[in-house]
Amino acid sequence: MYTHYFGLNEKPFAIAPNPRYLYMSELHREALAHLIYGIQRDGCFILLTGDVGTGKTTVCRCLLEQLPEDTDVAIILNPKLTAIDLLQTICEELSIPVPVESPTSKSYIDALNRHLLRTHAEGRSTALVIDEAQNLEADVLEQLRLLTNLETNTQKLLKIILLGQPELRSLLAGPLMSQVNQRITSRYHLQPLQPEDVRVYIQHRLRVAGGGTRRLFTDRAIRHVARISKGIPRLINLICDRALLGAYAENADRVSWKIMRKAGREVLATGRPSMFSRRFILITAITLAIVAIALPAAWHYLKIPAMESLIQLWQPRQNSTPEANQPDTAKMADDASNAATGDRQSALKTDQPPKQQSSSVFIDQTVSKMEKKPDQQAVREE
Repeated sequence: MYTHYFGLNEKPFAIAPNPRYLYMSELHREALAHLIYGIQRDGCFILLTGDVGTGKTTVCRCLLEQLPEDTDVAIILNPKLTAIDLLQTICEELSIPVPVESPTSKSYIDALNRHLLRTHAEGRSTALVIDEAQNLEADVLEQLRLLTNLETNTQKLLKIILLGQPELRSLLAGPLMSQVNQRITSRYHLQPLQPEDVRVYIQHRLRVAGGGTRRLFTDRAIRHVARISKGIPRLINLICDRALLGAYAENADRVSWKIMRKAGREVLATGRPSMFSRRFILITAITLAIVAIALPAAWHYLKIPAMESLIQLWQPRQNSTPEANQPDTAKMADDASNAATGDRQSALKTDQPPKQQSSSVFIDQTVSKMEKKPDQQAVREE
């Protein structure tokens, strides 16, 4: 749709693993070199891992194009197989006839061994490529290990290339796969593109598609796609393809940052963030931070004056109430009871014989009684 609009011969960002569009970054050159080394040498297992969409399959397709003509290759794209299904698929890929009507594992292995010995005598080699190898079952991996026992006195007859995601490394590192792991003669983990490689990657694909040296993406748009794609080529292809379609729809001559941002949201399904929600969260966070800092200080400086003010306001009200001026009858009754008790105790002490009291105490009590008698007489006369 947009190819004619931008003067391109074909879509530059298709996700099909076309070796013509392979951008040989430093990482991809190293990966391809490891595969070629494993094939040309007396290798057993060759391992290539990487995250989803980093270009493992494309590198392998590039390897197949560079293999010499005397190499027979069997490719398995769906490794969800049983051990006997795996043997049957290998024989079918290599066009090996199995004469038995109801073949067993031994029938397939015997036929494969005869074929490998014959092609080796003719000066040919055989390679088996298994994509998505992280989905292989343990018994299937064990069967592959047994196939590497097909050998002569000088070299292995079958070389196996395993392509998979990082889970494959974890699988092979397990204790049950130690024998398989020890037979890996070449391994490489393909990393995503670096930010500086994304610009070259985009221009390389545009140039292969017939765009020449035209710059259909602004610098800011390229920086944005490098950030949101995290350097994964498959995501770069999807986002850039959607961005070119968006530029065509807007009659733009280049993909701007705004168009690239919109394309990234559509491809990654991130949606458009709400400005109100972001502002509300930001304002709320700032308010809570200010309150958390200011409240302890305000309480420290204001709590003592506030308490003093409350005390001053409470005391006048308490003194001005009518109840405060009325006598406390309960307290007066307690005082009278205590006084009566004291008088009785004094009377008991006074009635004691003089033998138990000292002379000074006896004289003081006598004087006190004499002083009280005139007062009592005055009361009686009244």
